Amino acid sequence: MTSPLRSPARSLTLSLLALAALASCARPAPAPPAAAPAPPPAAAAAAPAASQMFVVAANPLASEAGMAVLRRGGSAVDAAIAVQAMLSLVEPQSSGIGGGAFLNYFNAATGKAEIYDGRETAPAGASPDMFIGDTGKPLGYPAAVTSGRATGVPGVVRMLKLAHEEHGSLEWRTLFGDAERTARDGFIVSPRLGRFLTRSFPQLASPDAQAYFAEADGSLVDVGDRLKNPAYSAFLARLAAQGPDALYAGPTAQAIVARTNAAPLGGTMTLADLTAYRPVKREPLCRDWRVYLVCVPPPPSSGVGMLQLLLMLERTDIASRNAQDPQAWFLFAEASRIMYADRDRYVGDPLTGTVPVEGLLAPDYIARRAALIGTVAGAPPAAGTPAGAVVAAADTTAEPAGTSHFIVGDSKGNVVSMTTTVESIFGTGRMVDGFFLNNQMTDFAFSPRDAQGRAAVNAVAPGKRPRSSMTPLVMIDRQGRFAGALGSAGGNAILAYVGKSMIGAVDWGLPMQQALALPNVVARGDNFGGEVTRFSPQILEALAARGMKIEPGQGEDSGLHGVIVRDGRIDGGYDPRREGRVLVEAGRR
Repeated sequence: MTSPLRSPARSLTLSLLALAALASCARPAPAPPAAAPAPPPAAAAAAPAASQMFVVAANPLASEAGMAVLRRGGSAVDAAIAVQAMLSLVEPQSSGIGGGAFLNYFNAATGKAEIYDGRETAPAGASPDMFIGDTGKPLGYPAAVTSGRATGVPGVVRMLKLAHEEHGSLEWRTLFGDAERTARDGFIVSPRLGRFLTRSFPQLASPDAQAYFAEADGSLVDVGDRLKNPAYSAFLARLAAQGPDALYAGPTAQAIVARTNAAPLGGTMTLADLTAYRPVKREPLCRDWRVYLVCVPPPPSSGVGMLQLLLMLERTDIASRNAQDPQAWFLFAEASRIMYADRDRYVGDPLTGTVPVEGLLAPDYIARRAALIGTVAGAPPAAGTPAGAVVAAADTTAEPAGTSHFIVGDSKGNVVSMTTTVESIFGTGRMVDGFFLNNQMTDFAFSPRDAQGRAAVNAVAPGKRPRSSMTPLVMIDRQGRFAGALGSAGGNAILAYVGKSMIGAVDWGLPMQQALALPNVVARGDNFGGEVTRFSPQILEALAARGMKIEPGQGEDSGLHGVIVRDGRIDGGYDPRREGRVLVEAGRR
């Protein structure tokens, strides 16, 4: 592997100029949420202006790369390819072409959603006990996440190629130029990337990560430094010319096999595994909620949990409340706990078992589960028994938060809502041709059976896709027109992050930017994690009185991006916890 390089210069002037450039791309900090009750949810539905083009992504360079494609007449899928190629370079802690994704495509011609599943798959040699150590107990997380066993067969490249074959406008070879040039010439290390490089993630100790990020004195690159990645630039040139075979065959495939089979804890991936990988076109999972049809990916995505959460909350009075009302947050947290109890027990890849999707979303089951929301938080709720359920072991896989979400809309009204990931921060820390390899196999249950001998739905099996919390969401109005899109990073917390934002934007009528900026709270089992510094002391005290003591949550926080159509215009927002940018321009049909 050719090691990526960086320029050795590091000067105060460069750092100040770089930070000024980043600041010029940033939008103003979002205003505090409105305290007054919102207008009725029905007021939010309106047809968009047909020619609006938009890109919302977690890094300004990625947003600009996508918009540049749209300006050339590219489709939403064309632009999504450019965005992903750039994110793999400038936000490597979160996603990349060595990982996987779910793409939710709104087809303006049909008024329907289409789902492209680019989730990684387990190699043919994978086994249910592959994360059980010599002691008979599950491996520790640092050892598992950096192991060769942790990498699943990457899926995002072939998935994007399939979507491009069906919905692309420009030639594949023309979509990688911005990322290729930026990798060759270098980009300025952003504050977010720089912050992650100061933390003690086990991946950063890997030889590959050290070769990429370390200076001659052993320190890592800092905010404002220019980071070059010629290996990635060269790979993108081959990907543009050869298509997905640049990754799934030839020298890059051979390098992936070599890196994943290497110690410590080498895996079993082979060239045959890479050759055999295929994305899956799936039917969307859609349900009516408020004035919208909400469409999400089906299992192995946890979209069914997202719909269950919204449908349970629809049976409460949360819409008549607002962000300053502690009862609203209590209702949200209790519904979240119930949803996670069901999701953790029943959702996995349907390849090896039945997921009771219809039972989980049946109106009578939703009503029974919503009725469990009381006045005080008690013991963790148990999973229910929906129609079609098979007794299974609960699975509380940690599922770390290294993920990114972006949204693209083209001038013809087509929209991509895509969540993409290399799993935890910097994947396994192992690199090939300038990009990190995923550690997606650690999304499977580490223990294939529980103490009672019941099999986990999300246990490892050859060719299986690990359960995912990635939930790229699309909203469609009753006339079949695009009405909005949402998604987030955050591992298991994605469902809570997206659910909170849906309530804020739709039920409380907040501008999308304010809805995304609302405090995050993730209630799962007996844990109540959240952004304690974003909640008022009064709300925290009121929740504690209801049995919910909010503790500081995970470090990466959310990575929310969303758009909603209001009065025929795109209202877009980015997560203020990251470095996102919203671009909206007039286009031509």
